Amino acid sequence: MTIATAASGVIPPVCTPLTPAHEVDTASLTRLVDHLLDGGVDGLFVLGSSSETAFLTDGHRRTVLDTVIGHVAGQVPVLAGVIDMTTPRVLDHVRAAVAAGADALVATAPFYTLTSPAEIAVHFRTIAARAGLPLYAYDLPVSVHTKLDAALVLDLAAEGVLTGIKDSSGNEAALREVLLGRRDRGIASFSVLTGSELTVDTALWMGADGVVPGLGNIDPHGYTRLFHAASKGDWTTARDEQERLFRLYDLVKVARGRMGGGSSALGAFKAALHLRGVIDHPTTAPPQIPLNAEETARVAEHLTGAGLL
Repeated sequence: MTIATAASGVIPPVCTPLTPAHEVDTASLTRLVDHLLDGGVDGLFVLGSSSETAFLTDGHRRTVLDTVIGHVAGQVPVLAGVIDMTTPRVLDHVRAAVAAGADALVATAPFYTLTSPAEIAVHFRTIAARAGLPLYAYDLPVSVHTKLDAALVLDLAAEGVLTGIKDSSGNEAALREVLLGRRDRGIASFSVLTGSELTVDTALWMGADGVVPGLGNIDPHGYTRLFHAASKGDWTTARDEQERLFRLYDLVKVARGRMGGGSSALGAFKAALHLRGVIDHPTTAPPQIPLNAEETARVAEHLTGAGLL
């Protein structure tokens, strides 16, 4: 499937189920995809942060691409993360994603090495030229340590280099700057997606086109209800759904202090999917450590409180 228009709606970043031996659990992955499709999502984003892409080998990445794209079979667009430190490494992932049949690509700015805005522009232009697919910028300063400048993003959008952006910066003012710049410069086809799953109603009210919610793995139906209510201008229903999801998101905190925030969140997502019967194992990739029995029980309490268990 080729994305004829810029992406919109609910596009979860698909978790990567693993076996206890840390191989991709393809059977669980296809069940997770079915769970998300049943939730009414508008697309899937594989090999992003919630997919643990930083922990996956190149072979694991290819298995994820082949499994998801093959199973979806064109029902919804599949956006493939091609995230890596530098342009040559990203281009290797681009070739794999194109060969697997991805509908669009998602890339961060380079990281580990410090780069300038001019070099970031070269990075995105090179990817777009080589790929021949829609390219989304992934603004993730917590991991990349570079905040994408709104003017740079909009310049690249106007050039046709970028089809959209996934803004996971958590900076609502910066998100608004992109939205206003898009309007002022007449780049209506440029897609703005928020990755901040706790303020989706606000982002949609400001004019964002959709959301890429990690928590959407657990409750895709909730995010589609939120999006559909907002699309109809029913902001009260959208707010109520957002507040329910806001409380559910507390499950990511059950292991904070004993492990890193990212490990706690990914562990909680996988524990929740396991408790809901979607995946066979809550295994996370090393060196992340698993949730213990008490923490898993607290995840179950959050699921019960949200009406999901």
